[in-house]
Amino acid sequence: MNIIHLEQLEFIVEVAKTGSLTQAAKNSHVTLSAVSQSLSNLEAELGITLFTRSRNGATATVEGQAIVDKAVEVLQKLQELKQEAQLFTGIQQGELRMAAIPGPLSLLIHTIIGFKRDYPHIEMEMTEKSTREIMDDVLQHRADIGLIILYEDMLSKHSNLSFGKLLEGRMVVGVSKQSPLALRKSITPQQLMQHPIVLYKDDYLKFFIGQLEQEYGPFQVVFHTNNLVAIQKSVVENLAVTVGLDFSFNTHSIGSDIVLLQLDMPDNRPFQLGWISSGESTLSAASQLFIKRLNHELKEG
Repeated sequence: MNIIHLEQLEFIVEVAKTGSLTQAAKNSHVTLSAVSQSLSNLEAELGITLFTRSRNGATATVEGQAIVDKAVEVLQKLQELKQEAQLFTGIQQGELRMAAIPGPLSLLIHTIIGFKRDYPHIEMEMTEKSTREIMDDVLQHRADIGLIILYEDMLSKHSNLSFGKLLEGRMVVGVSKQSPLALRKSITPQQLMQHPIVLYKDDYLKFFIGQLEQEYGPFQVVFHTNNLVAIQKSVVENLAVTVGLDFSFNTHSIGSDIVLLQLDMPDNRPFQLGWISSGESTLSAASQLFIKRLNHELKEG
């Protein structure tokens, strides 16, 4: 039996993914004849037809799909092998694209700077976005990892995401130090309903407030915004209160201008800040290193 080349496996996976030899050739930056010849040679070597070809494209046969599935496993294992080897080299290279909800980037700034110092050849790109935008970026491979609040309703709808837990937090209410509420240590949902609320524009917060409204009735939400300065100004000037996770307040240099109150409710369970990645691909070596660093430093902290 002749040797099966890795590029042959890469080609059949790309053909199966795109349903087209032409598109597979474009994506692989080779000629159509190169893909066609490679496919024909592999079919001859294996003694089976991998794809049914027509004017509409190429469709994997039953036998072909089984071979494609095995090819995907082989290529993933090869990628894991390369990444594992990189973990033991002195110099890491590559890139790390991370998207996070507001709060974590500031919370983890020492980790981020320390990571870059230790691995100067890894190019890092950091952005702050909403939960939905982060999930879209991860699923569309525009971001390697995302830092979001993990909650069951979201995870159950996205089985194509991989995730891990990093940090526990609780939902709190931020009020102005000028407000009579600042004399309290906690506030109930019924009391919160009596005050105008400004919120960061995020799917998780919408979900949380929606759950409260189902239980207690409508809240006075004035607006949702991505502008943290507008939220801070509204609260500091005692025009409204806000709701968010405790660590997100601690990381934006609010100081003593905003007082945090515990949300006094029977089911105020802790929430998990966690990382997500695409379940369709293996984490890059840079992503693995960064997550290991995060886990270590958060435990130490």
